[in-house]
Amino acid sequence: MKKNIKEIAELNKWQYVPLSTLFSFQYGDGNTNPSNGGKYPVYGANGIIGGYDKYNSESAIIIGHMGENAGSVIWEDKKHFVTYNGTITTSKDEKKLFLKYGYYNLLNLNLRKICAGSGQPFLSYDDLNRLYTTLPNLPTQKKIVTVLSALDYKIALNRRMNTKLEQMSKRLYNHWFVQFDFPNADGKPYKSSGGKMEYNETLKREIPEGWKVKRLGDVCEIVLGGTPSTANNEFWDNGTISWLNSGEVGIFPIVESEKKITEIAVEKSTTEFLKAGSVTLSITRYLRPSILAIDACINQSVVGIKENDLFKNCFLYPYLQNEIDRLMSLRTGAQQPHINKKIVEDSFINIPPKELMEKYEKKVTPIYLQIINIAKETQKLTVLRDRLLPLLMNGQVEVK
Repeated sequence: MKKNIKEIAELNKWQYVPLSTLFSFQYGDGNTNPSNGGKYPVYGANGIIGGYDKYNSESAIIIGHMGENAGSVIWEDKKHFVTYNGTITTSKDEKKLFLKYGYYNLLNLNLRKICAGSGQPFLSYDDLNRLYTTLPNLPTQKKIVTVLSALDYKIALNRRMNTKLEQMSKRLYNHWFVQFDFPNADGKPYKSSGGKMEYNETLKREIPEGWKVKRLGDVCEIVLGGTPSTANNEFWDNGTISWLNSGEVGIFPIVESEKKITEIAVEKSTTEFLKAGSVTLSITRYLRPSILAIDACINQSVVGIKENDLFKNCFLYPYLQNEIDRLMSLRTGAQQPHINKKIVEDSFINIPPKELMEKYEKKVTPIYLQIINIAKETQKLTVLRDRLLPLLMNGQVEVK
């Protein structure tokens, strides 16, 4: 007979205790993103959303409190700021609970499954405090943390590498298409070397002579996603096609989805199918662009921009990054600030010469491919860690 977690804990001589005896929970501060470019990372339910010059937490677990990522669990060992969308979580007694073990323990509990609210999921103190979990002695906690931290270290290393690669590609984009110092016919920086510029009334700035400016919707196909009815089992049972919400498209690049739908759902619902390589933009609350490394469908809080012969993701993605502040200023709605598909379509974009675009793509495409490969390796390491996690947390695998 299969034993439950409490019975396994008793066999291992572990405790089985309520979270209320182990953790202190405190909601973060403020309903809006306070980012001002400061050195302390700002956390919401979706992870880092900016930087602030003040902090309200240090060495803590951050649990998503509200929104599509309510119930997410993040570890941060440095000073940071947590908004009201996150719950600051600390150990009541470090002699009883090693906080990093507490982080893995909460990950293992899959807190998302106990979130309340359909339109705006949330996770309260009461929801957390009534849960029970296993607790080994402190030396065992630290051994478990050593195993899982080794995997997390490699995962973090990969993510830092990808951040550097993304910054490298973004600098090149800005140098060529914002500062207009792409190589001229002599290989010298165009604008800095006296390249001819002309004032563009639409953009209210100078651009290289001969360049055109058009609406994004006139040069790229842009689609809005949708959600297949959850009442129709044909749309979800044994689904094989990735389906993404706005929280998931905040991750760059996108290599996985939590939910999957069927081909029937794609055919008979309002969702939209996008091929790998398409660019996505979340249009609700915090607006974030990304690139699909997988074929996927999107929900109604996401628009997809499809690649074409001239505009590839390596151009569209940094272009959208530069547009975020302007797009954020156009949001409407008090409860769920958002923009719509037409606002994205009406955004203006420079049309560089095709030859220049091809040179740019040749330089940056290998960087984006490397980012995607590293992200896929990171995802595999994450799957390995997540498979080990319940076995270690429940005492089914012993750490020597």
